[in-house]
Amino acid sequence: MKKARRTNRSKPDELARSYRFDYSKARPNRFAGVMSNDAVVVALDPDVARVYRTSRQVNAALRATLSPRPSGKTARKAKRKRGE
Repeated sequence: MKKARRTNRSKPDELARSYRFDYSKARPNRFAGVMSNDAVVVALDPDVARVYRTSRQVNAALRATLSPRPSGKTARKAKRKRGE
């Protein structure tokens, strides 16, 4: 039975001082032309991603939760009328 070699590895949480990247294998960003400048990218949890498959579905659900909410001065006036 052969003994396993020991290697001089740094701790896993330490970064190397420098990296050698092979930029000859780099490709252009395939999403760069698709997204607008004001777009925001959000990572969905897996359970949410199973329900909402497209960005249109996610946006529709978010807009549905935002539309009934009164905003700003309107919300404060409603609270005053209710006595809160």
